[in-house]
Amino acid sequence: MKTQAIFFPFDLFGSGGTKAGAELLADAVREMLADNRRERKPTRARAYANKVGVEEFAFETLEDYTDWRQQARKTIRAVWQKKDFLLWATGNHLGVLPAYEELATQAASPTVIQFDAHLDVYNLSDCTQKLSHGNFLMHCEGPLPSIINVGHRELLLPHKHVTKYFTKTYSAADVASSPDKVVGELQAAAQVAHAIFFDLDCDAFDPAYFPSAAHPIPFGLSPHFVLRCLDALWSDRVLGLAISEFDPARDVRDQSLSTLVWLIEHLLLKINEK
Repeated sequence: MKTQAIFFPFDLFGSGGTKAGAELLADAVREMLADNRRERKPTRARAYANKVGVEEFAFETLEDYTDWRQQARKTIRAVWQKKDFLLWATGNHLGVLPAYEELATQAASPTVIQFDAHLDVYNLSDCTQKLSHGNFLMHCEGPLPSIINVGHRELLLPHKHVTKYFTKTYSAADVASSPDKVVGELQAAAQVAHAIFFDLDCDAFDPAYFPSAAHPIPFGLSPHFVLRCLDALWSDRVLGLAISEFDPARDVRDQSLSTLVWLIEHLLLKINEK
């Protein structure tokens, strides 16, 4: 299996600083791959050295944003038609909507494991009804795939509204009080899923661990817990990983950037080492 790393620095309708995050992450991944190619001694990186393609979109003018959803869907569809692993790094979380829409077209709907501080179905009185990064799940073309949220800090949305869009949700309080139970139930769901897609909105992390979340909220997840979930749920049925809401202007000594790059390389080794 090859990996297609697609960097899609989309940031309209919320979280403007995240465009720079997707661009910086693209540079960091290219640098990582280049460093590994220059190494003359045998390393584990040789397992994936020639199996990673990198593509970066440019959003520099208004014209670049024309048909952004269609462009993204076409790109994602091509990756999955080749049965490659998709690494989809975007600016704000809205940039992951095309992946959800492509998942919805598959004959057997995959399960999305979503790490996110927010349940993006906001319909409160001060929220826009138009498409935004805070309500994009309500604007999906076609039926949503099964979504399991992990790590939300939602305190206002009624349960009846949430269950219209999410198969299951685990709040930060659930994770804090019963982490083993949460992981066990996620494993049970993953075992019966036709396919799995991971969606990592960086504000799922606690700001103490990840200071560059675009919308930091306390009582978040630790990188250790997210890593535990990814490893526990991993199988050859995993279709890809989306990363969003990384705002490098908030970072401290590249702490957040290093977390994401390490995680990406960890997954590349999981995919390619046998």
